[in-house]
Amino acid sequence: MIAHMLKKGAVVNDIDIQRRPLGTRIWKNRWTYAFLLPGIIFVLIFCYGPMYGLIVAFKDYKISKGILGSPWADPWFKNFGMMFTDKKFIAAFFNTIRMGMAYIITGFPGPIILALLLNELRGNRYKRTLQVVYTFPNFLSWVIVGGLMTTIFAGEGVINGIIRSLGGDTYGFLTDKGLIRPLLYITNIWKGTGWSAILYLAGIAGISPELYEAAEVDGANRFHKMFYITWPEIRSTAVILLILAFGGIMSKGYDQILNMTNAVVRDAAETIDTYIYRITFQEKPKYGFSTAIGLSKSIINFIFLLTANKLAKLLGEGGIM
Repeated sequence: MIAHMLKKGAVVNDIDIQRRPLGTRIWKNRWTYAFLLPGIIFVLIFCYGPMYGLIVAFKDYKISKGILGSPWADPWFKNFGMMFTDKKFIAAFFNTIRMGMAYIITGFPGPIILALLLNELRGNRYKRTLQVVYTFPNFLSWVIVGGLMTTIFAGEGVINGIIRSLGGDTYGFLTDKGLIRPLLYITNIWKGTGWSAILYLAGIAGISPELYEAAEVDGANRFHKMFYITWPEIRSTAVILLILAFGGIMSKGYDQILNMTNAVVRDAAETIDTYIYRITFQEKPKYGFSTAIGLSKSIINFIFLLTANKLAKLLGEGGIM
């Protein structure tokens, strides 16, 4: 009865607060808004401000005339219609989805598995050392990683040097269209797994030790504790990160692909981002067409985000909204 009365009182207070004038509520929480103001200004200037340039997608943009001075496309969807007649764009579009899904399938489980395994280590010094070792590749730029892969797999690289010393023939690892995508996925796992595992380790650190102690009393071994305690406690974090990963499925691997591929294998690893870069900066610029592709890509990412969020809720998870 007391709990019910307290709950009812809290609801009444919430309704009373909502009925107050907006200015009164803002003034009452003025220090909260003052604290948030720098972040809000940053988002408005650097995230929403540049969206003004999206109107280029609906114009025949001319650099000399600027955004406002350039004429509107006739018809207005002209730049979007070009996407359906460009065979190279269509190939890059489907390749982007295929590679984006592969990046998630190959890269998403690794951080979870690594975090679960690191959590089972008892030696703190050894555990911290491994965390540093696994996290370090994240701080290497893709330029460095691309150079490293060239040193290892190029015609005069380490691997081919070993093959020659054994009497074999050299192989073009970096010019094999069937091999370049697996190399991209593997290097992505190597570079990002340790850093992504930090989020799961933070979630594991918040699990009450009493749960593990109670499980030990009931005779649970390490596998049981990992499967029935650790994983359920970090599952919501994994679901949120998976949803966000689907929200960026059309934007995977731009820096990596740009630095690790060459003209021979470009078609096998061409994505929308690299396609936009190439037609904008390496060919005759088509700014309206490039902007239309970028806008379409963002809309598709948003659709994937909403779809993944809806599926998560249907499966009983919290989702992100």
